[in-house]
Formats: sequence, structure tokens, C-alpha cells
Amino acid sequence: MNTQKNPEQTSLALPSFEELVTEISQVILGKEYQVRQLLACLFAQGHILIEDLPGMGKTTLAHVLARVLGLSFQRIQFTSDLLPADILGVSVYDRETAQFKFHKGPIFAQMILADEVNRATPKAQSALLEAMEERQVTVEGETRALPAPFFVLATQNPMHQIGTFPLPESQLDRFMMRLELGYPDHQAERALLKGQDRRQLIEQLSPKLNAEQVLTLQSQVPNIILSDALIDYVQAILQHSRNAPQFRFGLSPRAGLALLRAAQAWALLHGRDFVLPEDIQALLPAIAGHRLFPANGQDSPQKLVQSLIKEVAIP
Repeated sequence: MNTQKNPEQTSLALPSFEELVTEISQVILGKEYQVRQLLACLFAQGHILIEDLPGMGKTTLAHVLARVLGLSFQRIQFTSDLLPADILGVSVYDRETAQFKFHKGPIFAQMILADEVNRATPKAQSALLEAMEERQVTVEGETRALPAPFFVLATQNPMHQIGTFPLPESQLDRFMMRLELGYPDHQAERALLKGQDRRQLIEQLSPKLNAEQVLTLQSQVPNIILSDALIDYVQAILQHSRNAPQFRFGLSPRAGLALLRAAQAWALLHGRDFVLPEDIQALLPAIAGHRLFPANGQDSPQKLVQSLIKEVAIP
């Protein structure tokens, strides 16, 4: 990151990408690659879905990210009885003014943790759709803008767990990336078991960015150079996913745009002003995995993505 600081906007010195990763990794042990992907998603103005078993650190990661980036934060616990008004807000009659006053819901924060999003009913899940896509919500006929930056980190449990409602394809597509944290390696897990309580460590973290700096970085992402050859490569990936027999559905144009924008953010965070094919390959599993479905109903998303990387030649 070589963005110049605007002294009128912020009093914090802009840290390097590695400093951000190092700060987050003090609490989230052994997951540096996932942390890098998550930061790329945020700076590309996307939203992210983390799917894994309970107890893997998904919620902790959200708290750490909000703390390090200096963003306002709200956690929404998705349950089967959650209503859209619990997310968006509701108007309450004020006797003193004889008028209805709108009370904002938790969606009006810069970073939202939608915890266990697939435990809520589809009606409650759909309350996130407009917010994620339009950065605004419409309640009782009035449209209200959400704060900037606006980033949704949703977590969900595996589909085989009791009490889950699968996210529809239209809502899955709203997430730029889907990640899995997985079990920590032996060394990271031992450090975790012997270390301090994660909540105490979060309290010790200090912000490395603020909202203005996050917006500055987001505004620089579209300026990263995309060559014609690289766009040809992305188009070839999209076309192959639509024509190859192992895919039930191909990748949409939205998936291609997400791939390019995330690759631009990935390049920016690694100090480059241009995108490489390796950037596309590094991010393809997180961006395409939840958008691809096997024709035979058996192949895993990881296998489908690897077939794309292997079978589509770099121009």
C-alpha cells in the first residue's frame, strides 16, 4: 500500500498490507491466506461468506477485522424467529411529537456480522439482499442510505447441520467470496491452547486504519491496470464453465466482474498497479466455488475450480 495520507481526513499513518495481516494474525492464528483474501474482498467493496463448523473462529475473525480497520460494528445473530424489522429497523409512535420515529436496526453500521445466516428463515435472509447490493434499505416506503464503507461478513454452518435453511442462489451470488477457515495446523493450535483468551487479545488491538482510509483504498482499486490479455483469460474461464460438461451452470457476468475487481484489490494490496494471471488463480476458488454446481451432483466445488484452472490456458 503506497497510498498517500490526507492529513485533513485522518490522523493515522497508513500501514502496509503486511502490517494489517500481522495485526489480525495475532488473534487469528495460522490463517494468513484467508485473512489476505478477506481484506481483498473488503477493499474490492464485496461481501464475504465464511462457511465452517462451529468453533473455528469465524465470529472472532469478524470482531478482529472491525477492530483493526476502525469500523463501526454490529453483530446480528440469525435465528429461526428473526424478522426483517429486527435487521432493518422499525418506526415507533412518539406521543410527545405525535409522529412515528424510525429507529435504525443493526444494519446501519459500517461492518455487519451476519452470524449463522442460514439459521434464519428465507424471509429474514432476504432482508440483507437490497442492503448488500444497493448499499441502502427501503423501510415503509422510504429509502435510507447505509454508511460507507459497508461490508457484510456472514457466517453459516454446513448444510447437514440441524436447523439450517440453505441460502438461495440469488443470495449466494451477492457474496463476492466464500471461504472456509478449517482446522488450525498443529503449531497454531498449540499456540492457541496455551495463549490468552481471544476476547482479551481483541481488546488489546488498536486500529490500524479508519473509515476514511478504507474508502481511499477502495477508490484506488478500479485504477489497477487490467490488460486485454488478462480480460481474455477471465472470459475464457467464464466460457469454459458454461460449455464444459462437468458444470451444471456456468459462471455469470457478475462472477467475472467480481473476479476482476477482487484481483485488482489483491494486486493493490501486494504493491502492484497491474493484475497478473496468478492473481486470478489465487482468488478463483473463493469467488467461483459457491457459484459452480457439478452436473453429476458429486464433484466438490474445489474440484470444479481446479478443473477450470487446469483446463483454461493463460493467454
